[in-house]
Amino acid sequence: MEKTLKLIKELKEKKAFKDFSIGGGIAALYYIEPLLTYDLDIFFIPMQDSIDVLAPIYRYLKEKGFKAKKEHVLIEGVPVQFIPVYNELVKEAVQHSDEVKYGRIKTKVLGLEYLIAVMLQTYRPKERERLVKVFEEAKIDHTLLKKILKKYGLYDKYNQFKEMYFDAK
Repeated sequence: MEKTLKLIKELKEKKAFKDFSIGGGIAALYYIEPLLTYDLDIFFIPMQDSIDVLAPIYRYLKEKGFKAKKEHVLIEGVPVQFIPVYNELVKEAVQHSDEVKYGRIKTKVLGLEYLIAVMLQTYRPKERERLVKVFEEAKIDHTLLKKILKKYGLYDKYNQFKEMYFDAK
């Protein structure tokens, strides 16, 4: 994965996008015990608003010999999905990411409280499963989380989640 992250940093340096952060299951692994995940989700802020924000990424990767297969690009054996920020919450999450080290590579991962908010917003079964683990295992800044959830209208959903998975036990 170190080589994969190095190439993703190159993409930023080559101005394929403004900024990026690891999200999804790989981001969750930074905060909780291992869980099953298939790919590396890279949330990114495009250089400009256009219809095809993925074109510079795929063009650069193609020049390097990597091929797209459906929504992924296999980079150094790691399936990577590039996801343009699709709303203000995800954009703010990328902008407030934590810098971390993976091996010798510095990279960025969505901050825990933003990751929780994004998972609550998406709320697919796999996000609900990860949320349970996060609330059981991670050290959450509840003040920051509450602020983010209220700002993006997710506080009621958070309370429903807590009631369903924790208060009922």
